[in-house]
Amino acid sequence: MSIQQMIFKIAAKTVQQPVSRLLRGMTLGSRVAVLGDDQVLLVRHTYSAGWILPGGGVERGETLKQAALREIREEGGILGSDPILHGIFSNEPSFRGDHVACYIVRKFTKTGWNPNNEIAEAKFFPFSQLPSDMTGGTQRRLDEILHGEPISEMW
Repeated sequence: MSIQQMIFKIAAKTVQQPVSRLLRGMTLGSRVAVLGDDQVLLVRHTYSAGWILPGGGVERGETLKQAALREIREEGGILGSDPILHGIFSNEPSFRGDHVACYIVRKFTKTGWNPNNEIAEAKFFPFSQLPSDMTGGTQRRLDEILHGEPISEMW
């Protein structure tokens, strides 16, 4: 492969996600509140600010539940089971056509995990000491799950 072909391939991949997001009618993601011992798992990305619930896009051939379990394994070294659907939310203000399913996992095992190109940090926080720089969607979901706040339709 020539240098010109390699550059074209890299450039095509760089613009693929934004272009795909514009052309697709709807995107679907899955996030997970991993809860245990009065703590919740949160992650911090390398490319954006704030702590969030682990999760990401649902891949072709994958169910929402499978995506949720895959994401907590990849982003936090968590082998979870029995995810319970908390709700499905519109993320329209941030990403046109995007929807996010949020699951709760209470049964899990911790495995080894190290920071990587996507996730800078994965950490369990006590419910009483949640970080002040959580994203709005993460804060809303935890308020609903932990404090019984009314469930919003918006992420």
